Amino acid sequence: MINMIQNAKDQVLALTEKACAAAVAAGKLPGDVAVQAGVEIPKDPANGDYTTTFALAAAKAMKMRPREIAEILLENLDLTGSYFASAEIAGAGFLNFRLSPAWYAGVLSAVESEGEAYGRNEALKGQKIMVEFVSANPTGPMHMGNARGGVLGDTLASVLEANGAQVWREFYVNDAGNQIEKFANSLEARYLQIVLGEDAVAFPEDGYHGDDIRELAQAYYDEHGDSLKDVSKEERHAALAKFGLERNIPKMQSDLRRYKIEYDQWFFESELHSTGYVAETVDKLTAAGYTYEKEGALWLATSRILEENARKEGKSEKDIAKLDLKDDVLRRANGFYTYFAADIAYHRNKFEKRGFDKVINIWGADHHGHVARLKGAMDALGLDGANRLDIVLMQLVKLLRDGEVVKMSKRTGKAISLTDLLDEVPVDAARWFFNAKPDTQMDFDLGLAVREDSENPIYYVEYAHARICSLLRNLDSEGQAVPAAADVDAALLSGETETALIKQLSLFCEELRLAARDYDPSHLNRYLVDLAGCFHRFYTACRIKGEEPALLAARLKLADETRSVLKNGLALLGVDAPEKM
Repeated sequence: MINMIQNAKDQVLALTEKACAAAVAAGKLPGDVAVQAGVEIPKDPANGDYTTTFALAAAKAMKMRPREIAEILLENLDLTGSYFASAEIAGAGFLNFRLSPAWYAGVLSAVESEGEAYGRNEALKGQKIMVEFVSANPTGPMHMGNARGGVLGDTLASVLEANGAQVWREFYVNDAGNQIEKFANSLEARYLQIVLGEDAVAFPEDGYHGDDIRELAQAYYDEHGDSLKDVSKEERHAALAKFGLERNIPKMQSDLRRYKIEYDQWFFESELHSTGYVAETVDKLTAAGYTYEKEGALWLATSRILEENARKEGKSEKDIAKLDLKDDVLRRANGFYTYFAADIAYHRNKFEKRGFDKVINIWGADHHGHVARLKGAMDALGLDGANRLDIVLMQLVKLLRDGEVVKMSKRTGKAISLTDLLDEVPVDAARWFFNAKPDTQMDFDLGLAVREDSENPIYYVEYAHARICSLLRNLDSEGQAVPAAADVDAALLSGETETALIKQLSLFCEELRLAARDYDPSHLNRYLVDLAGCFHRFYTACRIKGEEPALLAARLKLADETRSVLKNGLALLGVDAPEKM
């Protein structure tokens, strides 16, 4: 895949090294000197398009002043056939390079030749990566945290795929354990209140109090009447939990599908228990010497595992003492395994049974204390949790309307769920806004999300795409088709807004790489807003229709390639690129 920024950086280094070799051959610079030099893009365009610190890095070994080295390099620099028109010295010895039309033409050619694949690379080729996200308890409606985690996980998966990885999207269904028992207890109470009367049965204090529980209990009664009135508590719980899950899980699936999220697998926690995989995993930890019994329960020596890992990392005793280490129960005195035991088994399944090279979980920030413990358990099983398990912690979401925090749905009068949100805000707008930087708390402005002006970033970006499509239609109706890159004179695109737009097109490759490296797909949001801004400024400053043929063709090609990159970026976000607005 073509990355014109990287190509330019590589060429700067190659040209500088060639100039150095020529100077050494001429006896002007000492030979046998290894130089580790960097190439950067200056923040101020006055300092050129690319700069290298070669002379500064070589100064000590060559026992010469950096500027003297830079002057000799410049004398021996041959830019013939390169991406650069000129070079000059700046400051203490920086060597600054300025791009020629050849590089700008190369960007246009790359966007054209790669089309929908432009920006993609193979940096993660051969890596099998699972992204697990949302994994909400199936005991009630999904909330705002799930809405944010859904977009972050789905978009991150797309970004990793665009960087060459083989990606698997998974939802972990917690259909076993304490929360399901609480779910059954809650349903039982509401069901018996229907059968026996509201005052006949007390509702459990720690139960789920939402109206959805009442609705499920009523639905069961409507279908089955009082058939559970006289059966055992165990039978009643099993029947009600099964009934509730069979309705809640498909609802979650349809809500997420409406949100443009499809999973490769919905993995059920109950399968880990029924197959004996949780018990087997705990036995492995015991065999490795990391468990002990106390008060009838089986414990994982989490504190010892994390202390051992801290020492391997070279942490001081003082730092270790600050870790606030605690052990975890794996199996309670009543014989039931804890959620943590099942979670360990689940992640062992990911690595050992299904062979994922890397596992990425999207979690709420309130789970931060669980991160080191789970990684440590993987280490104890010999699965290298420290390097193979990554957790992306996302901060909370505040919904705002007219500057005020919103906690209740106007339509239902209940806490806002994902369904409520998508009834009020377009899916694409929700996906755009929730794809914010994970480690920052975000304010979701419901009013802004539906505005149709430049203050709304998704409208601003989509409008740029639609504006270009309208331009292309109008010119096509006049017989002016978009030319091939080879037929465009890139030297004509020399204005400030034109070169800025081409440079912005070239940055897409780099932003896509950084989004994968940082596990932060919001790189794409920021990039697309900048690209749309560059286009709007170009369109305002540079006339297309009515210009002389060669300039019209060049500007039309640039506009069309901007359309192509906007569409590529929006597709990775799971957002449509409208052709009319």
